[in-house]
Amino acid sequence: MDNARATRRNGWARIRRILAGLSLLAITALFLDLSGALHGWLGWLAKLQLLPAIMAANFAVIVGIAVVTLLFGRIYCSIICPLGIFQDGVSHLSGLRGHGSKKFRFGWKPERMWLRYGVFTVFVLALIFGIHVLVAVLAPYSAYGRMVGNLLQPFWLWGNNLLAKIAEHYDSYAFYTRDVWLKSLPTLIVAAVTFVVLSVLAWWNGREYCNSICPVGSALGLISRFAMFRPVIDTEKCKDCHMCEKGCKSSCIDIANHKIDYSRCVDCLNCLDACKFDALHYEFGWKKTDAAKKAAAPAETPKDPGRRAFLTGAAMLVGTATVEAQKTKFDGGFARVIEKKEPKRTGALVPPGALSPKHFYEKCTACGLCIAACPNGVLRPSNDLEHLMQPHMSFERGYCRPECTECSQVCPAGAILPITPEEKTDISIGIAEVNYDLCVVNRDGVNCGNCARHCPTHAIHMVAREGSEFRIPSVDSSLCIGCGTCEYLCPSRPHSAIRVNGREKHINSSES
Repeated sequence: MDNARATRRNGWARIRRILAGLSLLAITALFLDLSGALHGWLGWLAKLQLLPAIMAANFAVIVGIAVVTLLFGRIYCSIICPLGIFQDGVSHLSGLRGHGSKKFRFGWKPERMWLRYGVFTVFVLALIFGIHVLVAVLAPYSAYGRMVGNLLQPFWLWGNNLLAKIAEHYDSYAFYTRDVWLKSLPTLIVAAVTFVVLSVLAWWNGREYCNSICPVGSALGLISRFAMFRPVIDTEKCKDCHMCEKGCKSSCIDIANHKIDYSRCVDCLNCLDACKFDALHYEFGWKKTDAAKKAAAPAETPKDPGRRAFLTGAAMLVGTATVEAQKTKFDGGFARVIEKKEPKRTGALVPPGALSPKHFYEKCTACGLCIAACPNGVLRPSNDLEHLMQPHMSFERGYCRPECTECSQVCPAGAILPITPEEKTDISIGIAEVNYDLCVVNRDGVNCGNCARHCPTHAIHMVAREGSEFRIPSVDSSLCIGCGTCEYLCPSRPHSAIRVNGREKHINSSES
């Protein structure tokens, strides 16, 4: 029977690792997908992330995660959260050093409650008061998205471009080249620092970040203290060998007192693998004797601060979700001799489906999935401190094609609502404005009309310039949808003679 139990528990551990690996690969693929086809199959994984679900007021996902955590503990952190799985991978590689001699290198560490719930409180307050920089830096899904989008995606694109050149040599167009460019230096720096810090912590201390800093881990830890199914120590079989403790990357097993801190346990089941005496079982943990309860679940003692933390944190999470719910309801161009520069706009530009800049920036978690999905080079992270790392639109490298709705299909946080191409063509996100001092007609004394020829809504007309044979552009604001075609294709350098200023609130073009 003991052998059967050992085989069964080892099998569950392997299943968890396989599911975690598949989940990490799938979420990574979402950020690297060049075709947009994967989002139809795997986009639901992004919507399962806790913070995007809160921002989208997706109570079904929020309640589902809470219920699963109450039943089985923090399996979300082990199977769904890409940042947690990434840390497990780094920790596993570290454990392979010396032919596996470093695998059992951990040990019990008391909970740093002041740090965990201090960061968690700051995070919730930042969510409520709209301090999006803090939210974006601390949110695990957003942090992983930034690392993939800024550190891994360039190599992926270079590989794609190499394949495109090889295919072109054989008269095949199975691949097409994509521009590789620096979209935001501050965001790249944040992504690189995040990668280094997390890698170092995971290499030496396993799940240190998850259980000391991560606000999502702290939130789920409040619930997992009372998980129905969990690893339980059989004190009669335990030989105090400390092998489970040394194999616990969450450092939550205290064998000296036969205790497990379930608020930090991520259900990796490494402890079950490490135990050679069948003293650890993953089982129903509520119906224990008083002695077993005291040994296995110290968080349930009447004076345990974890109970107060649970009630406070739960109230903060519900309050935050409620607040968020109330907030909602180079085509035909010229060769570039001088690179274009982004103009200063009088209004922020955000994608169709975002409703307004206010709605967009309140909901956006800065995960970068929309930036990765944009095939036209229009979306890039903002360098503005107020909206640092959150996307904005600009048209130096492309324009927002009327038929493209990729960003609206992939956003998991409700910052960009799903729209169809037909709906998009009727949404005005901004109005083009002509700077006649920069227009090549006035500046260089030549005929142009490029903006009028390519405007998809015929909002630009060439009108006679007084006292001249040349014609200059005039914008009909009632027809302009703010797609940026005119700004992108304008030959004026380094600044286009036409810039698109975002609307305070998006409207149907027919209503403008």
